[in-house]
Amino acid sequence: MTEIKVVQGILKANDALAEANARRFAEHGVRALNFISSPGAGKTTLLERTLGRFKDSWRIGVVEGDIATTRDAERIQPFGVPVVQINTQGGCHLDASMVARALDALPLDALDVVFIENVGNLVCPVSYRLGEEAVVAVLSIAEGQDKPAKYPALFRRAEAMVLNKLDLAPYCDVDVETLIADTRRINPKLEIIRASCRTGEGLEAWYAWLERWLGRKEA
Repeated sequence: MTEIKVVQGILKANDALAEANARRFAEHGVRALNFISSPGAGKTTLLERTLGRFKDSWRIGVVEGDIATTRDAERIQPFGVPVVQINTQGGCHLDASMVARALDALPLDALDVVFIENVGNLVCPVSYRLGEEAVVAVLSIAEGQDKPAKYPALFRRAEAMVLNKLDLAPYCDVDVETLIADTRRINPKLEIIRASCRTGEGLEAWYAWLERWLGRKEA
């Protein structure tokens, strides 16, 4: 019973910090997206493609979360946008306090949107709100068709899912339609975007979703 109270306390404390982060974003007029996926699903590549498309249109900041190294932040640097690397030193997710410290290093007054790339994990990051406005799930076709059914919390919480690496579908034993049907049963409102960051297939649909999302409060 004591352990349950400790866990509840941690999540409540995180939620309070997440609300503070959300207020901070709102005060600066900044929108925030939290990207969650398994390792290797293509979050960083998706961000690279997105920055290549929008870095001259939107003022973008990036927070990179990893257990170790600055490799993802180094990939973002050539785009000339502010980027902060968080290393969790073994932690399986970002939490609101980590993001709060990262925001101290970002020029929020000079940004329109912050993309947060969470630590690769389909489970733990879902429980820890960061102050983001929305969650984007990134799922690689190579992970198998059963992942939404086995890990439903992410897909229930997300506003959009990028089904990435679609170019690998012919080489994987995956029924894409079953995967999508399972996902829609979990969240009928989820925007599902079939894409390949390698070939560019479907990226226009992703860009269009982002433009609609960013325009919702600007309209």
